This record gives sequence, structure tokens and C-alpha cells, in this order.
Amino acid sequence: MSGETDLEKLLAGMRPDLRPGTYVFATVQDGTVPAGVVPVMSFREAEGTTMILSGAEAARAGLPGEFPCRWITLAVHSALGAVGFLAAVTARLAERGIAVNAVSAFHHDHLFVPVARAEEAMEVLRGLAGDGA
Repeated sequence: MSGETDLEKLLAGMRPDLRPGTYVFATVQDGTVPAGVVPVMSFREAEGTTMILSGAEAARAGLPGEFPCRWITLAVHSALGAVGFLAAVTARLAERGIAVNAVSAFHHDHLFVPVARAEEAMEVLRGLAGDGA
């Protein structure tokens, strides 16, 4: 199932969904995810494996977490080859000084924004979807 590539349709159809909970970024040097830990995302880099997981789960596993954040899913099926979608979204957040870590998955794009700025980020994203640019 291929996703949408048209930037205007992606922006207009974007339905930001603020997920419950607080998440953090953590890393393990040897690439071994601790038993019982189920990250929402992991990525292997030369320096270690980065994981995004709930703050509570990181604490239970004794993993130091960085960047306490909220998770926003952009509920529009964007194609992996879509051009400019995340650039438009992150640029608008940057205009407001909101840090964002973006992750693309097969069906959707996901944004991790600072806990204290999550509601503001949602307003910005709703406005972007409303004006289509």
C-alpha cells in the first residue's frame, strides 16, 4: 500500500495525534536492549543503539533517559519517498522555537517534542493542516 506523495494533500490531511505519556531517548553501547524493554523505536548507530521508550520503562530498566518528550503521530499515510513533508512541518515548529525529533515509519511520521511544548506544537500542527502550507 503506497502512501501519499503530494505535499499539499499531506499537509491538508495531516491529523496530529498527541499520544499519552512521556518518552525519553536512551542508548546502550553494546546494542543489547535490556530484557523486558520494548522501545517504540530503536536505531543502531556506530556509537550504540538509540531507543525511544516511555520514561517509566527507562527508569525501571535503570537506563538514563534524555530529552523528556511527548509523542505526536501525524496521522496521514505519507509515502516514504514523499518530498518536503517533514521539512514543512519541522520548519513551522522551528519558527516557534520548538525542538523536534522526527521519525519516519512505514505508514506515518512521528514527532517527539519537549513535554512543556507539546500542546503548543499541537496548535502549530493543527494550524499548518488548516492552512495547507
